[in-house]
Parts: sequence; structure tokens; C-alpha cells
Amino acid sequence: MVTPLTEPTASASAPCRVLGLRERKKQRTRDALVDAAHSLFLSQGYARTTVDEIAGAVDVSQRTFFRYFANKEEVALAVMADAEDFFIDCLRARPAGENPLEAMRAAITEAWRTLGDVQGTGPGSVTAALELFELIETTPTLLAAHLRHTTEQEATVASVIAEREGLDPAVDLRPRLLAAVFGAVVRLSHLSWTSDPTAHRAGPDGMIELIERHFDQLGPALAGSWR
Repeated sequence: MVTPLTEPTASASAPCRVLGLRERKKQRTRDALVDAAHSLFLSQGYARTTVDEIAGAVDVSQRTFFRYFANKEEVALAVMADAEDFFIDCLRARPAGENPLEAMRAAITEAWRTLGDVQGTGPGSVTAALELFELIETTPTLLAAHLRHTTEQEATVASVIAEREGLDPAVDLRPRLLAAVFGAVVRLSHLSWTSDPTAHRAGPDGMIELIERHFDQLGPALAGSWR
């Protein structure tokens, strides 16, 4: 999620770090680039949009754009990358007594509810994130980049789970296996959302309902009888 002027921590009880003037200006420029890119991608397509157009829409140079993003793919996926980073923060903050699956399920729900609290259609809003799902799925270049990033995130999730449980992920395969299964459930929820008009209209609540429904089916799918 895009960082606001006061940067939230994963724990609601923890104090917020107030950003300085320079950091706020940088954050506003980054947000403006993400918002401009998002609007251009949706209006004229990802392939037809250039870095120069994105920079020009914010009245900054191409050089300034590259201070924030390595390429067009990175700015396109910035909303999702920020949301995924926030999910990791939520996961790290979950109570130690929760089992790994409970912690991941609670963390992804918390992340989506927080995303839903951001108003409007800007880069940190739920509208932007949900629109991005459809853009990714219909753009092969973005889909490939997103899947690469998802693989990297799975490794991070496995590392966090292994640390919580006091395990060595190089020896014990459970953290990596669970992270992969979790990632598949979340991706299937996203795909279900794109084809479910009711979930569309419900916004973040619709996405959370789909995620919860998929998790409820996880146990029977893996271990129960299908007949």
C-alpha cells in the first residue's frame, strides 16, 4: 500500500513514524507517478503507454521517473507490490500463538481491510488495486512480471513463517510448501473476483469473502474426500 503522510506500522498500537518534509515530497511524487501510470494504462493500454508520457503527466523528467522506478513494469505493479509488503508487515506482527495458516489468513484479511479504508481512486485505494488485477491478467508482460514477484514473495513468506516457528527452511520444507499453497489460494481468489460481478460491487468486502471461502475449502481439498 502507498505510504501516507504518517507511515502506519503493522501493529495498530505502535506509534506512527511522521515523515519529514523531504520524504513527504518524495512520497507525493511517487504517488503521482503511480496514479498517472495507472490512468494511462487503463485509458490507452499498457503497451501503448511510454515512460515519457507517464513522466510528462506529472510534469517531471524521465530522469526523475527512473529515480523511483526501474522500468514501466515496476510502476505498473507498484500498487500490488506495496500491498504485498504491507501484508508481510501484518504477518510479522501476528501473535506468536497462532499457527502459520491462521496467521497468514488473518494477515491477508487485515491487509485487504486496510486497503479498503483508503478512500478514492488513487494509488493506495482499493479501486486501483482491483482494477490492477484485471490489467495484469490481460497483459502478458505484466502477468509474467507479477508471477516473478509472487515467487519472490513466497520465499519471503516462507522465511517469516520459518522464523516464527523456529525452523530452518533449507531443511524443513513445510514453510515453503505452506507459502506456495497460500499464494495459490490468494491468486485463485483474485481470479475469482475478476469473474464475479457480485464480488466486484462489494469492493474489498467481496474480495475478503472470496479469500475466506477459498481458505475454508483448503482443508477438504487437500485432505478430505471429494466424493
